[in-house]
Amino acid sequence: MAERGVATSQPLDLVIFDFDGTLSDSGDWFVSVANDLAERFRFRKIAPDEVELLRRKSSREVIEFLGIARWKMPWIARYVRKLVSREAHRIELFPGTPNLLERLVETGVKLALVTSNSEANARKILGPQHAAQIHCYACGSSLFGKAPKFRRVLRKMGVAPNAALAIGDETRDVDAAREVGMRAGSVLWGYAAEDLLRGMSPDALFRTPEDILAYVSRHRG
Repeated sequence: MAERGVATSQPLDLVIFDFDGTLSDSGDWFVSVANDLAERFRFRKIAPDEVELLRRKSSREVIEFLGIARWKMPWIARYVRKLVSREAHRIELFPGTPNLLERLVETGVKLALVTSNSEANARKILGPQHAAQIHCYACGSSLFGKAPKFRRVLRKMGVAPNAALAIGDETRDVDAAREVGMRAGSVLWGYAAEDLLRGMSPDALFRTPEDILAYVSRHRG
């Protein structure tokens, strides 16, 4: 785990997770349907040798590379949520996720989920036991609409921004956390490549779920 040397005296009370690519191992599934989406919504198809290239681009750069018109994005997101609902049985949690959620709850920290996926899909993939460990859901956000969802969760949970940590796997997760004044953590097992995430200088980089638990335990106060 890499952690920035910026000290904060505020104990950590809330962890807000992204879902796809952070808790849910949906990357291979998405690649498998990407070109069907491209055909349906008329954007550039992805060649097999371009997948790794796209992992080294920011979220906005990926959209530009694929030639996706901004006005199409809500329609694409809605369609993808329907696909996930039908094919949730093909998507599993990353190894170590169930144990991570259980042990985080034991520390006393509150957990929330902010995702562009639907709450129903997230609950289905998490399963009833693990879904119940999430204290607050704010789902269905637009691709670049996480900051308002973060603010809503903070208000609902009664937590100050500097007492919260947002954890995701893309550059837009870091951007949204900073916009709100939260700490930002990036996992290295998701969509974006490690060098791209390092370039964002998040407060922490997590190589394993155990790294997240160690960080939270150290910053609980």
